[in-house]
Amino acid sequence: MQQRLLLRLPGLRQLLGYQRSWLRGDILAGVTVAAYLIPQCMAYGELVGVPPVVGLWTILPAMFVYALFGSSRQLSVGPESTTAVMTAAAISPLLLADRSNYGVLTATLAVLVGAICAIGYLARLGFLANLLSKPILIGYMAGVAFIMIAGQLGKISGISIPGTTVFAQVNQFIDQIVGVASPVENRVHLITLILAGLVLAFLFAIGHFFPKAPAPLLAVLIATAAVAIFHLDLQGLAVVGAIPAGLPRFIVPNFSAQLPDLLASALGIAIVGYSDNVLTARCFAARHQCKIDANQELLALGLANLGAGLVQGFPVSSSGSRTAIGDNLGSKTQLFSLVAMGVTISVLLWLRPVLALFPKAALGAIVIFAAFKLIEIPEFIRLYRFRRSEFFLAVITTFGVLVTDILVGVEIAVGLSIIELLSRLAHPHDAVQGTVPNLPGLHDINDWEGATTIPGLVIYRYDAPLCFANAEDFKCRALRSIDLEVTPVEWFVLNTEAIAEIDITAMDMLEELYDELAARGITFAMARVKQDLYAQLKRSLLLNKISEDRIYLTLHTMIIGFKSR
Repeated sequence: MQQRLLLRLPGLRQLLGYQRSWLRGDILAGVTVAAYLIPQCMAYGELVGVPPVVGLWTILPAMFVYALFGSSRQLSVGPESTTAVMTAAAISPLLLADRSNYGVLTATLAVLVGAICAIGYLARLGFLANLLSKPILIGYMAGVAFIMIAGQLGKISGISIPGTTVFAQVNQFIDQIVGVASPVENRVHLITLILAGLVLAFLFAIGHFFPKAPAPLLAVLIATAAVAIFHLDLQGLAVVGAIPAGLPRFIVPNFSAQLPDLLASALGIAIVGYSDNVLTARCFAARHQCKIDANQELLALGLANLGAGLVQGFPVSSSGSRTAIGDNLGSKTQLFSLVAMGVTISVLLWLRPVLALFPKAALGAIVIFAAFKLIEIPEFIRLYRFRRSEFFLAVITTFGVLVTDILVGVEIAVGLSIIELLSRLAHPHDAVQGTVPNLPGLHDINDWEGATTIPGLVIYRYDAPLCFANAEDFKCRALRSIDLEVTPVEWFVLNTEAIAEIDITAMDMLEELYDELAARGITFAMARVKQDLYAQLKRSLLLNKISEDRIYLTLHTMIIGFKSR
């Protein structure tokens, strides 16, 4: 019973096997992530349309639940920009004139998102995450990194950047930097830009010379001290400011007549949130040679959203920026999320004045620093050298995320991945096998100089399962292999070592090939037939035509059969 419970609680399993050497990294990561997420999640609360303190309330159940149920050691779960924007868009058309139902609607939406993810877990739909290949992961993280950087340009310069896309934000930033179409009062705030530049230079310097030092935490503390000493907040430097007090109370969402409208939005948010969760978790797991359970992530995200809804919160997902900051500081387990949660509770109860002087420019510089680490240029180079199509898939994913939005960009990349997979399936590698002087066994005659086929015998290998997508391709290439032989062909043998299964379209094609070869006086045989394929042949009429005498378990016994024909 205990083992079964631990399987459902991978985060708890990690904590029970905790190593003392991990503690320093988890605490530093947790404190620094908390310093970033507190002002960030308050801003997301405002973005959704609820009081900023609701953003802090939403953090608490999300982090606690994911720390127990999540399979990723690095992922930071909580309020996130994409789901916040989608929530605001879903709720706005449903508001009453006095907006009194706003909190109820956001909480209900979070519960619905959680229920959809939980149903996906029970239906074991996590396998859909397997469509996300490594090129997609590399391109996705690069795209997210650029989004993170563009989103911080206003914070580090002190100017207003209303654009919502990366290209609009960068364009507006450049226009305002050079003074094009920009009012004087919206020019760069020099103190803000200098502070952000110094913090960013500090982060890169410490990261290079002292890679194990808690650079982001040190940067925030030093920047906060500078604000206090030099009164930079009085000179126009933006700081976090006053944080409201109080802990949330539990509520039961009201599933009203607006449920059908909320349900459609909840489905979209669940898809976006889950895609973001799995992509980010897999990227960071790959860096640490870990694995995540895609189906378990559905459960963890579902329960996190249910918890957020019960404390009057709004839908949550994972944050790439907070995950990157925690990973950069050495987070080893989800204890860092529990530490961040503890800091958030402390802030809500006692430490609000301490965070009031945190400069937003320093937080923006920390995010940019973390974002640069997500752009893996060596991986792009490796993809380019390995296979150009996978390199272009990564690049398209990056631009897809930037040009459209995260979900559409990933959908485009997944679609291209499937198209590429189908193209390889529809026209796979094949080989005519023969003998090579002084080399035992049978080999692809195109791979070896001096290789020859056995006179009168064509051994043909097709390196993919036979199905409707490649049935005609197989037949044409098999007949071409016979036509290329100089010696008249007596036997055509299909080596099925790469053919694990076959569908009805391909089975009909094999019968046509058998009839065509029989009309030319050529015997059709099969070798290295697996049991599953043999069972499928027995259920068709083909085995009656070929006869079991022409089905061989090995190439060696087939050659003996050919020589004794």
